[in-house]
Amino acid sequence: MKTIAELEDFMTTPSQALIQDIQQIHGDIMILGVSGKMGPTLAKMAKRAADQAGVQKRVIGVARFTDGSLREELEAAGIETIQADLLKEEDLQGLPNVENVIYMAGNKFGTVGNEHYTWTMNAYLPGRLAEKFKDSRMVAFSTGNVYPFTPVLSNNCTEDVPANPVGEYAQSCLGRERVLTYFSHKNQTPMVIFRLNYAIDLRYGVLLEIAKNVYSETPIDLTMGNVNVIWQGDANEYAIRSLLHTNHPPKIINVTGPETLSVRWLAIEFGKRLEKTPLFVHTESPTALLNNASQAHKLFGYPKVSVQQMIDWIADWVVSDGHTFNKPTHFQEREGAF
Repeated sequence: MKTIAELEDFMTTPSQALIQDIQQIHGDIMILGVSGKMGPTLAKMAKRAADQAGVQKRVIGVARFTDGSLREELEAAGIETIQADLLKEEDLQGLPNVENVIYMAGNKFGTVGNEHYTWTMNAYLPGRLAEKFKDSRMVAFSTGNVYPFTPVLSNNCTEDVPANPVGEYAQSCLGRERVLTYFSHKNQTPMVIFRLNYAIDLRYGVLLEIAKNVYSETPIDLTMGNVNVIWQGDANEYAIRSLLHTNHPPKIINVTGPETLSVRWLAIEFGKRLEKTPLFVHTESPTALLNNASQAHKLFGYPKVSVQQMIDWIADWVVSDGHTFNKPTHFQEREGAF
């Protein structure tokens, strides 16, 4: 893949399993917060799946659309768009009621010094949305950051591990989950809480950051020495298909790849492809933020894009100076300060 068009075409191509599932998802799909890193490709994948399945289904993307070109791009792909600030009551109440909601809106980076906004977006707004869409099915994006650090030599955190978040961002995400769970109980709203880490695109993500450090011969901090990742296209597919697994109280689904990946090993693999010798600082901690997504793999199958394939593509992307979003993940952060 050499161009953004090729990347997005591949990333939004629906699998046969998704095409079959979307025939069983009754009603239209609304994506709240569609303008984030994952939203545009998720919306395009949903629309392509519906079209290929031969079902009449509106896919509606809601965002503030501060990037002027994205709205036109989505509409060109057959996605309806609504410009709205979800914190404005008139905008929220003006949204149409739909049967299926994928809730992606939230705030992470810039939390330090602006904690009140993060809590408003991540813990107050969910209650308003849950009341507005109380008769809908909802898949709500969350994060593996709600789990505690776990020993690297373990089976990682399954959905049964009690939440114990570090830092205000992760605490506010647990707040979102608790508020949504309350309204799911109150209104019998079927939901999935979608605990994701870390989605990989050629334009951003943990693997890109490691590759760029290797290529620029910048030392890589090994303190957070292990990570989980999943190709963004696979994560998007899981999210859409999760609409068939909503329940009340909410069903929790961890979403990531099957491997626990050593940051050191990843850097060495990139070094082979980029013909560079990785530089390291510090040493690996015995714990990390690691999830066990075996339930998701049982429901949806293993991710279709392998780690080795991601490494190959990202190495080529870095060498060819492909476009990036310049949005660091801060996956190395161990104090929860984002």
